[in-house]
This record gives sequence, structure tokens and C-alpha cells, in this order.
Amino acid sequence: MTDPRQVLRALSDGRFRSGEELAGMLGCSRSAIWKHVRRLRQESGLQIDAVTGRGYRLSEPLELLDQSLILNRLSAPQRAALAACHVHDVIESTNELALRAAATGAGAPQAWFAEAQTGGRGRRGRGWYSPYGRNLYFSLLQPFDMPMHRLAGLSVAVGLGLAEMLADMGLEGHGLKWPNDLHWQGGKLAGILIEARGESEGPTSAVIGIGLNVDLGRPPEWLEQPVCSLRDAGMDVSRNRLAGELLARTLELCGRFAAEGLAPLIPQWTRYGLYQDQAVRLEAPGRRHLGILRGVNADGGLRLEVEGQERVFHGGELSLRREESNG
Repeated sequence: MTDPRQVLRALSDGRFRSGEELAGMLGCSRSAIWKHVRRLRQESGLQIDAVTGRGYRLSEPLELLDQSLILNRLSAPQRAALAACHVHDVIESTNELALRAAATGAGAPQAWFAEAQTGGRGRRGRGWYSPYGRNLYFSLLQPFDMPMHRLAGLSVAVGLGLAEMLADMGLEGHGLKWPNDLHWQGGKLAGILIEARGESEGPTSAVIGIGLNVDLGRPPEWLEQPVCSLRDAGMDVSRNRLAGELLARTLELCGRFAAEGLAPLIPQWTRYGLYQDQAVRLEAPGRRHLGILRGVNADGGLRLEVEGQERVFHGGELSLRREESNG
């Protein structure tokens, strides 16, 4: 029995294929192919052209996620330790699936990827633009044998790890905007959302959610902030390679964080931290702090020099901006 995803895979190279050819490839009727195409248009938002005498094609080629290709990027010990790697089509959000698994006591670590999300979330409850088959939407459920408060620096650690991974793959000019956004030339390239569950004194589980813009196409006008993608930065890289590297690097980083915390990663801030030693403003509901950004501390707090005195601030409702009026 065929499903729309099989049709999508058959069309993923961007070439025309007739309804008869597709039906023969997939062992179904031409009528079933037409119904699958109609459903794909409705559910994914993809542009699928239909031309009399030529058949169907995607308006541009599409690389769908493949579990085996993703897992091939992991080391043998990582594959052995990973309880499961799920690849979904259209879901509410990868973080929601991971949180539900955590609530049932499911084995971990586990990973989730999706082609698209209908309810992707960023920090402070903001929506996350999730077009079909273009970007990476990823969550990892990771156990930690440590008190809840020691997870405070995990978001910064993951952000620095992501920045380092992309630098190793050739990206330049990107940086981490505290506490959990990766930017390139003023646009948001990736976001990180950490949601922790467990006992205050441990053990705990963290759901590490990462949204990475690979190719946004034409972003909608309703987005609240400038965004960018790896394609904008001149990187044309396989989504499956990216997904595998992201999973492998995140697993490796979690092991390092569990053993050593954020402290060994702090020197990377000097390379990837945005606004270092620059005038910034830190905003929260009803208050604003102006100062010079001096880095991060061992639990991920932002070190801000305010009127000659260093103060440390932590996430939550805080929003960091460059203070343009002060240079």
C-alpha cells in the first residue's frame, strides 16, 4: 500500500515523472498517485507541478531525511548507546514528542527529526517557522545523573558546540547570541530550546531542541526578526549529513558536559560569542540593564559590567541586544 511519502521520494530529484511511471514504480493506480499528489500539496505546502503529457515534478529537488544515512555519521559506540532515532514527516514538534517520551520513562538517549513541524517553538514560547523538507528540526532526550541546577549552562554549551560544528564544515562569520541563538550577518540561523525534567537533586533528563535553517526559500513576511540560512551563507550541504553530524556532536557534547560542565567550553566564547566587550542592553519585563558584555560564567550566566561592577544574569525572560547608541 503506497503513501504520499513514497510519491514524494520518487519526485525528490525534481524530474518529471508521468502518472503511469509513478504508478508502475509504486505498484498502485494512477488515481492513487493523483490523490497522493493532492494530499502532499495540502499537507506539506510543496509546489508540485502537473503538466499534461509530462506528468508531475517538484518545483525544485528535495533531499528527504533518511534514518540510515543519519546513523552512518555516528561512531559505533554512539549507535550502540542510542536507544532510538525517529524520523517523522509532519508533526507538532520534535520537542513535544521527546517530552512525552520522557514522561513515560522511555529509554534514553533518543533522537527525533521531522521534515516539518506545525507547532515548533522557540524560546519564550515564540513560534518557529518550519517549512517542509528545507531545514533541520531535531530533539534529543538525554539523561543526566546530576542535580537540576547543574543543567543551567547546557544551552550555552550546545550553542557553542553547534557553532564549532558549523565552523568545521566551512561556515564563517557566525556567532552565538546569548543564551541560545546562532546568528550570521545579523540574521537568526539556528535556535536552541532546552526543557528539563526530573528531581531537583537528580537524576534529570534534558530535551535538547535545535532548529537549524538550511534553506529557507522565501521567508514569510510575518516573521518577527531577520532570519538566514546556510544557503544564504554560501553553504550547499546535505541535510542528512548535517543531521548525522548534529546528532553525533550533540551526543558527544552531552557526555562532555556530564563529566565536566560548561567550564572547559568557556574559552570558545571568545571565538563565537556575539557582542563580546561591546555595549549591550539586557531587557526584561519592566527593567533594562546597560553595560559591557564580558562573557559567560561556568553556569551559563551572562557577565555584564554595569557602571564598573560586574554582575551575572541568567536566562528566562531576558533579551540581549547591542546598544547601538553607545557604539
